[in-house]
Amino acid sequence: MSDKYEIDIQAFAKALQSGQGLNGKDGLLTPLIKQITEAALAAEMDEHLTKEGQPNRKNGVSQKTIKTASGSFELDTPRDRNGSFEPQTVKKYQTRLTDEMERNIISLFALGNSYKSIREYLLEMYGTEVSNGTINAITDRLVPELRAWQERELEAVYPFVWLDAIHYKIKENGRFVSKALYTILGLNIEGKKELLGLYLSESEGARYWLNVLTDLQNRGVKDILIASVDGLKGFPEAIETVYPKTEVQLCIIHQIRNSVKYVASKNQKAFMSDLKCVYRATTQNAAEQALDELESKWGAQYPLVIKSWRSKWENLSVYFKYPEQVRKAIYTTNAVEAVHRQFRKLTKTKGGFANENALLKLLYAGMLKASEKWTHPVQNWNLTLSQLSIHFEGRLDDYVDL
Repeated sequence: MSDKYEIDIQAFAKALQSGQGLNGKDGLLTPLIKQITEAALAAEMDEHLTKEGQPNRKNGVSQKTIKTASGSFELDTPRDRNGSFEPQTVKKYQTRLTDEMERNIISLFALGNSYKSIREYLLEMYGTEVSNGTINAITDRLVPELRAWQERELEAVYPFVWLDAIHYKIKENGRFVSKALYTILGLNIEGKKELLGLYLSESEGARYWLNVLTDLQNRGVKDILIASVDGLKGFPEAIETVYPKTEVQLCIIHQIRNSVKYVASKNQKAFMSDLKCVYRATTQNAAEQALDELESKWGAQYPLVIKSWRSKWENLSVYFKYPEQVRKAIYTTNAVEAVHRQFRKLTKTKGGFANENALLKLLYAGMLKASEKWTHPVQNWNLTLSQLSIHFEGRLDDYVDL
């Protein structure tokens, strides 16, 4: 190795002992990596010239900026007179030595960090200034992956599926409009959570949910045992159109919230105490008796509330027919609302999104992060599956060994 590429180990160690960092703009590793890389390229050039079958010689260097995990530097790449040298240590159009920076950008993006925060982090860690356009270009690489994920084949049967919507502001034709993001969370045969799809529409409605369910069917879902949904009008009918055998449970929590809105504040505590006897009853008969008593006491004051429970009772009371373990899973849409809480954490600092892709790629990245924890079945899943196989006789036989 020539003097140019000799590394002063003692000076390096002394700087390290004095507290100088390894990474970042003024880190010790960046010039070290530059020296090692240029030495490797010089050795490559010497070997190339030795093997060249025709007269050739060195012809100076060309420079380009190289980004690494420890920082950026100007790399001197040797040139030859004939232009036949093809370096391998750092290829001709290569500008990075590792993809760690890009992985960090996507990871920070998946945690909901703003582009400004990502730029500041990269400047501190790598000594590299990265534009919003570069960050956007890197995160845009998620879009084809997102599309493939949206179109992937799904399992044939899902014991539980939770469906809900959340709203976001997205820019269209120069103005921001509110759009509904439809989220479908499933629990597969192994008892593991799986986000089945994310869909965007102008507004939440049973008609669009019908399109969503049809998409699930087209992607291979033949059967859903129990679907837990909010109280959107026409939702149960939309599900029945595509999956006629599916039990539809309306979310009790949504129904309670909607009921309390119509009860005077001075009566809410007493009303809720009586209502609790309905939805926490041990059997459907006991629940219906409690509902009769609720109507006798409060029906004159709040007829719309009682009418709502009566008209939706068929789907509100589905969970009473199942054992405790199943009840806990289906009586509320909390499972999918937990996903929405994660989404809100990602988007809380953003008033709106430039386009649909800007929103979807962020939520997809966040979903990938969150689903890292979905590697184990839910608690007591084998017992739950056994109970479901009894209540839905024959519908799980082809998919599980019990």
